[in-house]
Parts: sequence; structure tokens; C-alpha cells
Amino acid sequence: MNNETVQLDISGVKIAVIDDAKTIRMMMSHTLRGMGCEVECAEDGYKALGMLRRFKPDLIFLDITMPELDGYQTCTLIRNAEDTRHTPVVMLSSSDGIFDIAKGQARGATAHVTKIPPESVLRELIYNHTLRKAAA
Repeated sequence: MNNETVQLDISGVKIAVIDDAKTIRMMMSHTLRGMGCEVECAEDGYKALGMLRRFKPDLIFLDITMPELDGYQTCTLIRNAEDTRHTPVVMLSSSDGIFDIAKGQARGATAHVTKIPPESVLRELIYNHTLRKAAA
């Protein structure tokens, strides 16, 4: 039953978007808010850590390539912090290279997606990685 009119309900899910590119942050937050999500953004790993503690997202979209603290380093810090240890982290990359995917997994990433993912991919990722928490 693969009916395109049936949409996965992700309204109310709290999403963090961490990307140094303002355009990416704006586009993703606009799309996610349009799907009913609560969204907070940060432009680097350092700012993200404080925002994550305060906002407590259900899922984090994290850019790999950022200045100072890259996505891999930020992911490691997210995994080492008590309050974000179990939060799903989806790495955002400009390529879907096997190296990026493997390195992200080694740092604790939950999934990897090429940016900017289509709305259907975003919805499915969010639904699949936050449904377990909601059902608990």
C-alpha cells in the first residue's frame, strides 16, 4: 500500500538544523515548519551545543562541512553529552560518498542524506527516527 496521498504525520516533532550556510538553514527550517515541526537552527557546532541543551530536539540534522568544529566533531560531542546521547543525528552532506557515510557512522550518526533532501525524504527520515520515541 504505497499511496502517495497518505502522509506520515510528523507535526510537533522538534528538529535542530545545524549548518553554516544560511540558505540551507532557511530552506530546511521553512520546509520543516511547513510540515508542522518545531525548528531551531545553529550556524556552527559550538552554538549548536548550547541550543541542543536548551531546545532538546527529537532529531538533529547536522552539516558535515563547517568551519572550526566540523560535523563529525560535533556529532562526537553530541554523542558524549548526557542529554543528547540518544538523539538521532542525520548527517547532511553535499555528496553521498561512501567515505562520508562510513565516517559519520563511526562518529555515531544515525543516518546520512544529501542536502537539500526532498520533502518526502525529510518526512520519512523524521518519522522513522522519531516514531520509536513517540511510541515509548
